Amino acid sequence: MGTTEVKGNKLLLLIGTAWLFDALDVALLSFIMPAIKTSWHLSASTLGVVSSVTSLGMFFGAIIFGHLADKIGRKPIMLVTLLLFSGGNILLALTPNVELFILVRFITGLGLGGELPVATTIIADHFKGKERSRMLVLVDSFWAFGWILAAVLAFSVMTYIGWRVTVLITALMGLYVILIRRHLPETHTAEAAKYSFKEAWTQVWSSQYWRTTLALGILWFVIMFVYYGMFLWLPTVLATRGFPLVKSYGYTVLMSLAQLPGYYLAAWLVGRVSRKLVLSIYLLGTMASAAVFGLATSNTMILVSGAWLSFFTLGAWGIMIAFTPSHYSLAVRGMGIGVTQSIGRVGAIGGPYLVGMLISIGFSIPAVFGVFVGALVLGILVLLFGLKDHVDRD
Repeated sequence: MGTTEVKGNKLLLLIGTAWLFDALDVALLSFIMPAIKTSWHLSASTLGVVSSVTSLGMFFGAIIFGHLADKIGRKPIMLVTLLLFSGGNILLALTPNVELFILVRFITGLGLGGELPVATTIIADHFKGKERSRMLVLVDSFWAFGWILAAVLAFSVMTYIGWRVTVLITALMGLYVILIRRHLPETHTAEAAKYSFKEAWTQVWSSQYWRTTLALGILWFVIMFVYYGMFLWLPTVLATRGFPLVKSYGYTVLMSLAQLPGYYLAAWLVGRVSRKLVLSIYLLGTMASAAVFGLATSNTMILVSGAWLSFFTLGAWGIMIAFTPSHYSLAVRGMGIGVTQSIGRVGAIGGPYLVGMLISIGFSIPAVFGVFVGALVLGILVLLFGLKDHVDRD
């Protein structure tokens, strides 16, 4: 194994923790919400605010810290964003009421939202061409490990000790990773540092980039809308329909494990064929799986279609991670990734709310999944006609 490959693997592991902690946080919140609903006697609307406020923080965090990564440097911002996450979880464990819980979750969201664009930028800065695409998909695969870790903590530590201790454990893990990340390399450039926030914002919406920024933003919106709408809200609906399997430990682990071959196949494909083709296939696979999942009438159908849904949806997310950075130059790469992912966060916020609204006015589960299928059709059209494939700006 060559020195470059060893360094690349170490960087992959270091940066992969960003996705691991993001997934760990999202997953743990889904397990914590029933506990605080009971102990604090929360209404459905308040619980909706709790579920969405992190995404709101991530919306702002992606833009702010994406720019700061260009302006100040990738490495220090990676440390700051993880410190926000860890510090936020320490405070979360001490919150006495839902109002402070919501405030702390917003702060935590700022860190989480900022971490992923910066982490993506670091990988994009250190690799080129097909190797860049492969490494970006692989680093996104750590999301699956975060979900698995969350399931283990939820069904072991949280079940017996409670959610506050569980959150403290994740905070301590984050503080340990901060120490490790001191060894991250830096790719900061004088060219990037010259842009103010306004100038960088103007650049990504300039005549050179605006079509790309809009198209990538729509694609991120579609993928986050579909993912958060289906995976965070609908398991509760299916459980009330007589399928409690979807809220079990085994189901959570199975859905997480199903993501891994989706990531690994995508990582292999993006180095061999067109990224647009690979993403189109994964979006079509997501559509087909969503349609079957929405029509599922047995535990077997839910398990099989749910596994394929995880395979394709998270694989598509990984391909988008690989697809986005190559469209922006080094000077505005952090801002470009941050802006497009922030547009996606609107979908992450709106997806679960839309599902709840549609169910409340009488939409059936298949009809709700039809909305997701329609969104995916839009995404495929934007992908095919709104973006170039082989764009690598270094």
